Amino acid sequence: MKYDIIVIGSGPGGYVAAIRASQLGMKTAIVEKAELGGICLNWGCIPTKALLKSAQVYDYLLHAQDYGMKVNGVEADFPAVISRSRNVADAMSKGVQFLMKKNKIDVINGHGKILAGKKVEVNPPDGKKQILEANHILIATGARSRELPGLKQDGKRVIGYREAMTLPVQPKSMVVVGSGAIGVEFAYFYHTLGTKVTIVEFMPNIVPLEDEEVSKQLARSFKKSGIEIMLESTVESVDTSGKTCKVKVKSKKGEETIECDIVLSAAGITSNIENLGLEDVGIITDKGKIVVNEWYQTNIPGYHAFGDVINTPALAHVASHEAITCVEKIAGMHAEPIDYKNIPGCTYCQPEISSVGLTEKAARDAGYEIKVGKFPFSASGKAKAGGNFEGFVKVIFDAKYGEWLGAHMIGANVTELIAEVVVAKKLETTGHEIIKSVHPHPTMSEAVMEAVADAYGEVIHT
Repeated sequence: MKYDIIVIGSGPGGYVAAIRASQLGMKTAIVEKAELGGICLNWGCIPTKALLKSAQVYDYLLHAQDYGMKVNGVEADFPAVISRSRNVADAMSKGVQFLMKKNKIDVINGHGKILAGKKVEVNPPDGKKQILEANHILIATGARSRELPGLKQDGKRVIGYREAMTLPVQPKSMVVVGSGAIGVEFAYFYHTLGTKVTIVEFMPNIVPLEDEEVSKQLARSFKKSGIEIMLESTVESVDTSGKTCKVKVKSKKGEETIECDIVLSAAGITSNIENLGLEDVGIITDKGKIVVNEWYQTNIPGYHAFGDVINTPALAHVASHEAITCVEKIAGMHAEPIDYKNIPGCTYCQPEISSVGLTEKAARDAGYEIKVGKFPFSASGKAKAGGNFEGFVKVIFDAKYGEWLGAHMIGANVTELIAEVVVAKKLETTGHEIIKSVHPHPTMSEAVMEAVADAYGEVIHT
């Protein structure tokens, strides 16, 4: 079979690339060894958000009296929560199946391995190997949970994010190793449903990639709710031989042993680049990532890669935009390289976190003279009315030229607010233009305008 484009992997990078290629008139095939939609739709972004929504609803019911309601006998049905999450994921995966048919994309089930001469060997479950050929081969095989030394996952008691979404029984206690987005989202989910959760983080702050003020606010919120946090700590070993897991943790205070039912390893991801034939074809890799240029071309003509297999932010929306850029460049269209300084990041625990651009520390370290504005949700009418007013919006501007350098938010629904900043940065919007743009009242989005006004000494409501 000869195609214009063959995509290996059907996650938010792979299936988007296939659809865009088909839209541009290219004969396209997608090779997938598991479910259509990849990790994001089936075992990542989407099902985790379903779990988190269930936890949020449960939390609302537990605090119904705060809203003038009386609710008796609230109980979380853990298997039903898990089942709902899987149903949401299944529906989304079927949606991708529909999009493949709609766009006349050939879906080929099996493990794809690249060969020289722009060919792909597919080994399907039934064992009937086939060879496909294309003008361009796109590698979008994503990533998996990273295993730490001394913390080998057995899939039952020491688990990764995938098993955390389908545990048959809710654990009474859990140690979460790592406090990036995956770690804090599962920590919030399990804690809210009643599991005793301890977070172990190697760095001095949880969510260590975020602005330090955001990290400290989330730590306060988590501790207030009852989640235990151990900073500058490492897991030395886990003993699973008994009825409970014995987790040996080393911190500044020394060593201590924590007993729990489940250990969740949430210390990052590892790219899926093994057994793809990269070495046979001669494609260069570096530190576990495929090396590409700004158009996602590898060193071998006709072979491309994007998403979690390359050294860019491992985010679904990044993979999708990289996929479109790659395909449009192949099609000869005018393509713009992605501005990786303007990539939003979102974390969906409660309170939520969103950010884009430089943190305050990074801006100062880069030598900028900056203006910083901050607006607390405790001064927001909409946040007060909604009953969730923890957190704030923080903005950072270059004092000399007015360039918007960064924005950092923590609070209810802030993942829905960050896009305003991304668009503004893309359009090189100044702070004064934001201040003079009328924001609706009462909304959470007013906090963005107010924070910008604070940076320029014009804030009204604080």
